[in-house]
Amino acid sequence: MKRKRPIRRRIYIKMLRMFREMGRKHRRNAETLQAAKVIGPHIVAIGGGTGLSTLLRGLKKYTENITAIVTVADDGGGSGVLREELGMLPPGDIRNCITALANAEPTMIELMNYRFADGVYKGQSFGNLLLAALNGVCGSFEEAVARTHEVLAVTGKVLPVTGSNVNLVAEFEDGSSVCGESKIYLHKKKHQCRITRVHLEPEGSQALAGAIEAIEQADLILLGPGSLYTSVIPNLLVNGIAEALMRTSAPRIYIMNVMTQDGETEGYTAIDHVHALFDHASGQHVVDTCIYNTAPVSEALCRRYSPEGAEPVRVSPEQFEREGIDLYGYPLMQDGTELARHDPQLLAAAIMDVFGKKVERKGIYGAYDTMVRDR
Repeated sequence: MKRKRPIRRRIYIKMLRMFREMGRKHRRNAETLQAAKVIGPHIVAIGGGTGLSTLLRGLKKYTENITAIVTVADDGGGSGVLREELGMLPPGDIRNCITALANAEPTMIELMNYRFADGVYKGQSFGNLLLAALNGVCGSFEEAVARTHEVLAVTGKVLPVTGSNVNLVAEFEDGSSVCGESKIYLHKKKHQCRITRVHLEPEGSQALAGAIEAIEQADLILLGPGSLYTSVIPNLLVNGIAEALMRTSAPRIYIMNVMTQDGETEGYTAIDHVHALFDHASGQHVVDTCIYNTAPVSEALCRRYSPEGAEPVRVSPEQFEREGIDLYGYPLMQDGTELARHDPQLLAAAIMDVFGKKVERKGIYGAYDTMVRDR
């Protein structure tokens, strides 16, 4: 009697076949994009969470040459379940970046983001399950991510910052600590004290060679926006990333969050955010420029955030000048939402404006000028 495959494996195989069939019509677009001459500067965006995917949606209108380097310290939600059950890297942030850069039909994007409402997969997104299946088929998470690029006609490239299975540990002012990115918020609220430092366990994780190469070859590097301690800084803790940032001659821009964050940065000023970056990069000044929002946050939004202890991030130009960091302000708020978020198009336009000023200041005429002339 022929032994049946386990039901979960049968479901994975069926999903892969369905996805392959749906993606066949998009492969031609992906091949055409790859064969075409790349237009625009090579931009490397480092971070995680919704902040990074928001940034990518705006950037892809300006350049086809984007590399997103994404933290893999997430251990909550559907990603945490797959990580625990299958021993794979968390797929959630990677999936969000892939869909942000995808040029597939809306139905494909909806499919990637679809979450099951019932059953054994309740709360899981189809995109996470697809990456889990490809991880098993391909034998590595990096290759699984690369395979999704093929069928979704992704602009640029999405890379996990490391192939190591790491956890984020936060240390607090009262001497306590907690392991697990998803636990940091609740622990901080319970103890009512600041995070003093975060680190990865196990120590010694190495950055992917592709991530280091992308940083070294970049025309522009972006950190953030996103949760300071759980989305941005974890990338700097991976061996090789901070060192590569210090070797590059490309502008390195930190994108300041609109608001302080409940459970992470209550009471932080803009310069406090930057100092935290430097402290976790062994004191190295891994950014030389900062972009922040100048649009007023409405009273209604401030009231919405007040119970969390969150407020608009306060910016002091004098402090940035003393640190030797260039500071640029733009109205970046997204209208018509109940949350204080960056508008993808406004943010991307601001980034390209700053990049243009830096290119002009250095007297460099290259990819950026070509892009402007072509458009």
